[in-house]
Amino acid sequence: MKFRTIVEIVPPEWRIDPADSILCVGSCFAQRIGDAMAVRRMRVDVNPWGTLYNPASIAIALDDSELSPDIVIVTLGTTHVYERDGRVVANCQKLPASLFTERELTTDEVVETLASVLERLRSRNPRLRAVLTVSPYRYAKYGFHGSQLSKARLLMAVDELTRRLPYSTYFPAYEIVLDELRDYRFYDADMLHPNQQAVDYIWERFAETLLSPRCQDFLREMEPIRKALAHKPFDPDSDEYKRFVEEAKRKEQAVIEKFTHF
Repeated sequence: MKFRTIVEIVPPEWRIDPADSILCVGSCFAQRIGDAMAVRRMRVDVNPWGTLYNPASIAIALDDSELSPDIVIVTLGTTHVYERDGRVVANCQKLPASLFTERELTTDEVVETLASVLERLRSRNPRLRAVLTVSPYRYAKYGFHGSQLSKARLLMAVDELTRRLPYSTYFPAYEIVLDELRDYRFYDADMLHPNQQAVDYIWERFAETLLSPRCQDFLREMEPIRKALAHKPFDPDSDEYKRFVEEAKRKEQAVIEKFTHF
C-alpha cells in the first residue's frame, strides 16, 4: 500500500557536469536552488539581477546580459506583469501604483518571449542547455484560483518550450511540492513558501535527475570538506583553528581542480 505520490521525472539525454557554468534566474525558488549549488561549490551565478517573477522580466534581464552560461536554470513564478509606458518593468521600485498597468501574459507570449531569448543565448554558446521550472510558491494576492490559472499558463508554456527547444528540459519542482510534499509541515510560517526541508528534498530529486555521475562524485568528495568549513569553533582566533581552515580550503581547491580540469 502506498501512502504518498511519487512524481516520476524523465531525465534529459544530457547532464550537468562540475565544470559547467550555471546561471540561476527567476523567482525566490531559483534563489533557493542556486544557493544549494553555491554552498556545494558548483560554478553558479544566482539571480545577478535580483529576484524576477515573470517570463518577460527574466527575458529582458537575460537579453541585457553578457553572460554565456553552459546551463541556465529558469524558475517562472507568475504570468502577471507590470508595464510603464507600454514596457514591462522588472519591479516597480517603490513608485506609485498609478504609474503602472498590470496585465497577464498569454501562454503564447510566454513561449515566444522565452524561446527567443534562449535561442539568442544558444547562439552565443552552442553548449547551452536549459532547465525550466515553475515555482511552487502560491501568489495569494491574486487569489488562489487566480494563482492556479497563472501557474497553468506557465506549465503549458514550458511544455511547449521543451517540445520546441531540444536542449531544454522541465524539472517538476511545482508537482513535487504539491503532490509528494502535500503537507503544511513542508511550508514556512506564511504557509505559502516551501521551507528548508522541502527545498532540501527537491534538491535531492534535482541532483539525482540532472547531475552527471562525475558531478555527483564531485559533491560526495566535497561534502565532508563543506561540513568541516561550516563548523563553528569555540575559538575562531586560535592558531589551531586557522591551520584547520587552511587545510580544509586546500583540500577544497584540490577537489575543485580535480573535477573541473581535464
